[in-house]
Amino acid sequence: MADKILIVDDDLDSLKLIGLMLQRHGYEVVAANAGTQALAKATSEHPNLIILDVMMPDMDGYEVCRRLRANPDTRGIPIIMFTAKTLVDDKVAGFEAGADDYLTKPTHPAELASRVKNVLSRTTTQKKPEPTRAAAIGVIGVKGGVGATTIALNVAAAFSLKSESAIVADFRLGSGSLGLQLGFPQSTGMANVLSKPPTEIRASLLEGEMVTHQSGLRALLSSAHSKESLLNYPLEAASTVVKTLRTMGTMTVFDLGPGLSTTTNRLQKEMDQLLLVIEPNPVSLAMAKDLLQELEQTNPGSGRIHIVVVNRVQSSVQTPWHEVEQALGRELRAIIASAHDQLFQAARAAVPAVISQPNAIVSSQIVKLAEDVSARMKVAAGEPRP
Repeated sequence: MADKILIVDDDLDSLKLIGLMLQRHGYEVVAANAGTQALAKATSEHPNLIILDVMMPDMDGYEVCRRLRANPDTRGIPIIMFTAKTLVDDKVAGFEAGADDYLTKPTHPAELASRVKNVLSRTTTQKKPEPTRAAAIGVIGVKGGVGATTIALNVAAAFSLKSESAIVADFRLGSGSLGLQLGFPQSTGMANVLSKPPTEIRASLLEGEMVTHQSGLRALLSSAHSKESLLNYPLEAASTVVKTLRTMGTMTVFDLGPGLSTTTNRLQKEMDQLLLVIEPNPVSLAMAKDLLQELEQTNPGSGRIHIVVVNRVQSSVQTPWHEVEQALGRELRAIIASAHDQLFQAARAAVPAVISQPNAIVSSQIVKLAEDVSARMKVAAGEPRP
């Protein structure tokens, strides 16, 4: 298959000329005549190389280059800057922005073909392996107070017990309680990250805002400070956080909060697996049925949504598990026993229950849930179930 090259230039004559020269050498050519269009096509077309003009009206080539390097999906694409500027400082600026090579206009077709061939060859032989795309598991409570945060925290901790590079992330700005349960009540890492432009959200920023629990579990936390809930951020910023965290761990568990919000609806579409946490009572079931219908529209029949029942009251006033399955039309993935004392002690010690009380029934149930979800992800990815 021919290498695909994206040419970016606001001069249509240059686009046609360069495109024709490259097509004669057997390359597939894609064109863009503006910086914003270039960013979009780089993401959608996945070119093997980008030839990027510096002087463009909407966004100069240096800024386009910087944004391409900041995006995990495009940072590995080699870039040749192409411009009429000939000063050494201009070339230095191009390389500092992240260019792999620099050509000045006009250029001989033979030189262009040679540079393209060399950059593609160098990239093929020296290219670093792409970061592993970690699994993303979202946890949504059918409503507030059903124990979704406790499930998210302990599932992530269960992964960390298996020597996974596990991360837990809390998107509940202004009502985050993960930090309280882990002993980091003042951590505002998620709000600090989301206050940045999406182009500035990268692994180094997230590493600086994450905390590491004594167990080794890493966390990007929201606080319970009400002012955090007033933070106005673009959905693209939240989506970029998810995509970036995927490159930083083997398993990332996201506490998405209760119900559906604009942000939650966007993020749940990016999850490999979803745990929907409910209580076994008529109100919770009615809400769960409606929420399931909305979630299923994203990827119907994929089997990525799992129902987790948390028992929080005496069994005599609970809906039996078989009636829960009948009402929702699906098998329950886990039934978590009522364990107020154990969970209270774990929160007081700021250590997840699966770590502080590994022999407790509730801990065993959550560890089994994590193992089951992990096994199902491997099967979905084509790997044999252990």
